[in-house]
Amino acid sequence: WVLDKLKAERERGITIDIALWKFETPKYEVTVIDAPGHRDFIKNMITGTSQADCAVLIIAAGTGEFEAGISKDGQTREHALLAFTLGVRQLIVAINKMDTTKWSEERFNEIVKETTSFIKKVGYNPKSVAFVPISGWHGDNMLEESANMPWYKGWTREGKGGVTFKGKTLLDAIDAIEPPSRPTDKPLRLPLQDVYKIGGIGTVPVGRVETGIIKAGMS
Repeated sequence: WVLDKLKAERERGITIDIALWKFETPKYEVTVIDAPGHRDFIKNMITGTSQADCAVLIIAAGTGEFEAGISKDGQTREHALLAFTLGVRQLIVAINKMDTTKWSEERFNEIVKETTSFIKKVGYNPKSVAFVPISGWHGDNMLEESANMPWYKGWTREGKGGVTFKGKTLLDAIDAIEPPSRPTDKPLRLPLQDVYKIGGIGTVPVGRVETGIIKAGMS
């Protein structure tokens, strides 16, 4: 909701356009690209996802919500496929709204099992994915370990070169992201996402540096 600035977004309770938000963790400076989940705005979701190093797939644990998302035409399934197709090879699965399941271990395990099956079909290695039960509303397992899910012993995932990462929270999972290596010795390549005209500043092209480097004063 914080990133849904448009009046229509807040009135309808959905994300329409992508929005950026920066924050710092103990390890990284992170840019969140909030992408729409609604099928009507899939084009905007693709724009945002194509710039990401890691995807956070947020799954609603509520009865019926999860099942709708992973159904044949569900958005959870489609977004996982699009993220992989767009080259995003790192994935975190945050199972949200655990408070609505009364913090059920059984429901969490059921969702992990089903999600593992479909992300494997998409192309992800489930062993390299952190599965974190959270409640965004109450803050459980977001930054600090939750007291409401004593059964949850934390997540473990495999990294590159056989490295093992472990943690308890969503923040831990974000800090376990492995930044992809980008060839800085090659010519500058910066695919454009958009071009903005900002009053008092001028034309501002926006994109992600794929190769090479860019700095102030370059010609």
